[in-house]
Amino acid sequence: MVKLTILDGHAVNPGDLPWTFLDGIVDYKVYERTSPEEVIERIGNSDAVFLNKIQITKEIFDACPNLKYIGVLATGYNVIDLDAARAHGVIVTNIPAYSTESVAQHVFSFILYFTNQVAQHSASVMAGDWVKCRDFCFWNGSLSELNGKTLGIFGYGNIGKKVAEIAKAFGMNIICCTRTPKEGMPEAVSFEDLLKRSDFLTLHAPLTEQTKNIINKESLSLMKKSAYLINTARGGFVVEKDLADYLNNDGIAGYAADVLLNEPMNADCPLLKAKNCVITPHIAWAPRETRKRLQGIAEENLKAWLSGKPINTVVE
Repeated sequence: MVKLTILDGHAVNPGDLPWTFLDGIVDYKVYERTSPEEVIERIGNSDAVFLNKIQITKEIFDACPNLKYIGVLATGYNVIDLDAARAHGVIVTNIPAYSTESVAQHVFSFILYFTNQVAQHSASVMAGDWVKCRDFCFWNGSLSELNGKTLGIFGYGNIGKKVAEIAKAFGMNIICCTRTPKEGMPEAVSFEDLLKRSDFLTLHAPLTEQTKNIINKESLSLMKKSAYLINTARGGFVVEKDLADYLNNDGIAGYAADVLLNEPMNADCPLLKAKNCVITPHIAWAPRETRKRLQGIAEENLKAWLSGKPINTVVE
C-alpha cells in the first residue's frame, strides 16, 4: 500500500476533523507539526506527503528519492521548489477555491467591525456605560451605512467575485482592478483610480513580483483619509512599516488583516500597536465547513493521483 505522511496535520485538523477518509486508501502517519530539521527523517521512504506550510526544498527532494506525490493542503504552493519537483518527477497538487465563501465572509466581518463598531459598543455597555447613561441610547464614534459607499476590489478571481456579490446586497458601488477585465464585471479601473476612489479597499490578487509591497507610502498617499483597507490575501502586499506610519498619523481610517508578512506574528511587527488596526491570526479559511471541504478535495486529489489521472496539479 502507498505510504503517506502528513507533516503538519494540526493546521487543517486540530482535532475536530478526523483523517479517517484515508483509511483503506493509503498507509498514513500524521504529525501535528514538523520542524525544518525533522522533514527529511519524517518523509523517509514515503511515497506521498500532505502538507500545509512545510517548505520542501531541492535538498529534501534529493534526500527522499521515493517521494512521488505532494498534496498541498492549501491553495498557495509557494512552499514547494517546483523546479526541483519537476526534476524529480514529483506530482504536486493544491486545493483551489475551497475557501471562497469563508474568506468573503471574513472580509465583511472586518468591514462591519469598522462601520457598526459592535465590539467597541459591547465593551462599553459591559463596562457599565449604558447603566450610567441619561438617554435610552448612546454611541461612541461615528457609525455609518455601507449603502452608497464604494468598495474597491484588487483582483477579481473567485473570492473577489463573491465579495462583490455580498457588496451588492449592501447597496455598495463596486469598482475593481484586475489583469483581465471581462464583460459583466463591475467597473474596471486602474490601480491608481482604485486607491483614490475606494471607501473600502479589499485585496484579492495573487502575490507576485508585481504585486509584492504594492501597499506602501506612495500608494497609501493616494487613498482617502476616510478609507479602510482590508487584507485577507497575503501579507506580502504590504510594507508594514509604511502602513503603521499612515495609521498612526491618521493617513487612512483603518486597516484590517488576516495575514501578515511573517506568521506567526513577530513581536516587533510595526502593526502590533498601530492605531485603528484589527488583526486576526489567519483564520479566514478556518471554519469547520471550509476545512472539511478542503479535506474532501484533498481526498479527490489523492485518489485521482493513485488512479494515474491526477487533478488540480501545479506540477505533473
